[in-house]
Amino acid sequence: MDTKNVIAAISLSAAVIILYGLFFAPPPKEINNLNQEKTILNSEAPKLDSSDKFIEISREEAITESERVKFENKNIKGSISLLGGTIDDLVFKNYTETLDGKNKITLLHPKKFGQGYYVETGWVSSSKNIDLPSSQTVWKVEGNDKLSPNQPVTLSWSNKQGINFKKKIKIDEKFLFSIDQTVINKTDKSYDFYSYGQIIRNKAPEITNFYILHEGLIGVFDEQLVEEDYEDIKEKEFSKNANSGWLGITDKYWITTLIPEDNKSFRADFDFKDKFRANFIETKPLELIPNATVSSNVRVIVAAKEVDVIDGYAESSKIAKFDLAIDWGWFYFFTKNFFFAIDYFFKLTGNFGIAIILITICIRILFFPLANYSFRSMAKMKVLQPEMTRLKELHKDDKMKLQQEMMALYKKEKVNPVSGCLPIFIQIPFFFAIYKVLFVTLEMRHQPFYGWIEDLSERDPTSIFNLFGLIPWDPPSFLIIGVWPCLMGLTMYLQQKLNPTPPDPIQQKIFMFFPLFLTIILAPFPSGLVIYWTINNVLTMAQQVVIMKQTKVKTT
Repeated sequence: MDTKNVIAAISLSAAVIILYGLFFAPPPKEINNLNQEKTILNSEAPKLDSSDKFIEISREEAITESERVKFENKNIKGSISLLGGTIDDLVFKNYTETLDGKNKITLLHPKKFGQGYYVETGWVSSSKNIDLPSSQTVWKVEGNDKLSPNQPVTLSWSNKQGINFKKKIKIDEKFLFSIDQTVINKTDKSYDFYSYGQIIRNKAPEITNFYILHEGLIGVFDEQLVEEDYEDIKEKEFSKNANSGWLGITDKYWITTLIPEDNKSFRADFDFKDKFRANFIETKPLELIPNATVSSNVRVIVAAKEVDVIDGYAESSKIAKFDLAIDWGWFYFFTKNFFFAIDYFFKLTGNFGIAIILITICIRILFFPLANYSFRSMAKMKVLQPEMTRLKELHKDDKMKLQQEMMALYKKEKVNPVSGCLPIFIQIPFFFAIYKVLFVTLEMRHQPFYGWIEDLSERDPTSIFNLFGLIPWDPPSFLIIGVWPCLMGLTMYLQQKLNPTPPDPIQQKIFMFFPLFLTIILAPFPSGLVIYWTINNVLTMAQQVVIMKQTKVKTT
């Protein structure tokens, strides 16, 4: 590809980003009129409040402050607080914070810890003079006191009116909690109950804050995706009635979700009252007559966003569009299938870096005929360059005549001057797809290549400014320009030498510095993306050299 086309490609990419923001951004928030919901009884309809005030304590103190039921399976471990019956302690066993593997990823925390992040489920009622379990309720364990895939746990609590509340909690081998909530009425009165669930997060975490990735509150309501950023929800709450769906809070690699019971309408709310909250409440009450029982099921998924796991829950648990928990973007089908292609080669080779190289080769082979046509036209353009220079000098004072003569020359020699852009246009979606895959997929996290590349999802950690580690000095981040970005810039420079030289001296100088410019720009990008670009440049040069030899064009 010549440098003109690279500039065109970058410009086109910027245009795509702008158009994305203008035409593909999520629709405006929809606030449902709750007064239209016939099953919400009156102004005293149940509402939830998450504005508790407390003194912050350490995580260790918060864990030991209340009695707990421990849980563990192959992927997660943690505990459920009997104070409030909340899931507020969860650790991913198979993922670490850093490459050294010392500290496991801890996602959920008790509410009194500064980074409190927890899940509550329960009941509310429009009936007056009834005690309901709250965040201050101390539950009792019935029978088994440790939760595992083969051993559910039952929690119980009774109020002064003679109504018994129970929670039967199950856990699978991965990340799913199933909570069966039961209310047993031993009185001679009737009551109504609304099941609810909520995820509360005290503070917004550190986020990447980049346009291609959503981090914050998320949900799918009647198959419509809703994404709300932390800052947006501080300004305006979101509320929506739905008949099906799920909701939660998502990080780059982790997600906490609530799935209301199937075939039951609910109202979902995202709001901020000193803390962030995603909650749902069923809109149709369960009527509990004397000496009877009502029940409701709430599913909770606190998951590492592995593609197979998320897709598996979407299919096996019939959770509509749960696969959108991973932010594939608006080019969903292309990006996700691109990941599957890379993952296929990874399973064959055992290395994602090699998989990226192989997928790059496959892309070159797939579009070889089109690229071949383009490069042949570019080779002919290089042959015609002396004649083009002569025409420019001859008609330098008559631009119209120059244009006519140039078009006549192109027609005579059967050359398409814009054909060189075709390979660039083809590469743009693949470039974006691999960038998206490297950026959002957990499978790419902490995946090594060879040598110094220990994480393909992060930038090349070496720097030319300390001679790639030979000088004992740690340069600032803006001076970290690693080996692979330098190789990418070098291959772009060499590739530029194979292309027709611009006749304008100013353009020549601009193009001469363009590889350096892109080297600096791409240095912070994931190393896997830079490897892809470098290998693509090498393959492109090889193809160009062959074609130029066939057309008897000098390559030096």
